[in-house]
Amino acid sequence: MSKTRVVVVDDSALVRSLLTEIINRQPDMTCIGSAADPYAAREMIRNLNPDVITLDVEMPRMDGIDFLSKLMRLRPMPVVMVSTLTERGAEVTLKALELGAVDFVAKPKIGVADGLRLLADEITDKVRIAAKARVSKLVAPPPAAAAATDAARPVLPASIGRLSTEKLIFIGASTGGTEATKEVLMALPPDSPAVVITQHMPPGFTKSYAARLDGLCRIRVAEARDGERILPGHAYIAPGGLHLSVERSGANYIARVQDGEPVNRHKPSVEVLFKSAARVAGPNAVAIMLTGMGADGAKAMREMRDAGAYCVAQDEASCVVFGMPREAIAAGAVHEVLPLKEIAPHLIEHLKRTVGTALSRV
Repeated sequence: MSKTRVVVVDDSALVRSLLTEIINRQPDMTCIGSAADPYAAREMIRNLNPDVITLDVEMPRMDGIDFLSKLMRLRPMPVVMVSTLTERGAEVTLKALELGAVDFVAKPKIGVADGLRLLADEITDKVRIAAKARVSKLVAPPPAAAAATDAARPVLPASIGRLSTEKLIFIGASTGGTEATKEVLMALPPDSPAVVITQHMPPGFTKSYAARLDGLCRIRVAEARDGERILPGHAYIAPGGLHLSVERSGANYIARVQDGEPVNRHKPSVEVLFKSAARVAGPNAVAIMLTGMGADGAKAMREMRDAGAYCVAQDEASCVVFGMPREAIAAGAVHEVLPLKEIAPHLIEHLKRTVGTALSRV
């Protein structure tokens, strides 16, 4: 079996050495080179043609974001970002995912050597996933097109109409899911049913992610807080490192944010969220399974379907990694399999049909 060939790009000699050691300990991968800056990396990529690169966010001469942007336009390939656990690191990492990085590893700000050794399994798992990921070329819009962006946008619904506040939308996602979830949420009108989201992310990143989405979407987006009421026109994201579920309190839904053991190796876990949706929301729930590796949430999505929920999965062609949608489909949990761009419009039409409201358009 051929090994996954990895190039490590990091300005720290210690980090380069540690990542090389971690990668070379794996029987299915090998570090074929390491570079201290993007210029050296560019030559190494050209000469060695690696399968995956790990890329530091902050480097001299050219930062990781500029390099990634050029790389994804000219020679797209799977990239795993290595980020620092800081607010600045979170914001830059989200930009990297937007540009096409497959995933990221959050290294500690202090105790880097011990921290990276503890993260060895996570690092190598993400390299394996990246090697199989679907990577798209980044297309830079010509300057003349920038002014026409607003005019070229598709017409979005101004309102869904009078929907029962009983309706809830549940989203599960992992690798590639930050951008996929963004695309779904940006297409929802301000009076959308509440959206409750579990995206596999570590602590320290979901707050920046929610704030970024809140600035882009017509619904309000925030990290979920334990005990808060779940309201239409709002999206609630599971905080990194904690499980999110929903409960009933009289006529209202509330968010439950709790610590606990990982489920399907994840915390937050889609399984935890979807199980609560099946139990509490039943036929008033809509479930969406987006791109991601593994099977987290597949069994619980089947429970949602059996409880009367309407369930949709992202199709393989538009997924970065098809694992989670594939497992949900195999579990018999899914009513529709759709390209990412069609999920929100289809969902809106489904809600319109099921509640019999008129959909006005801009």
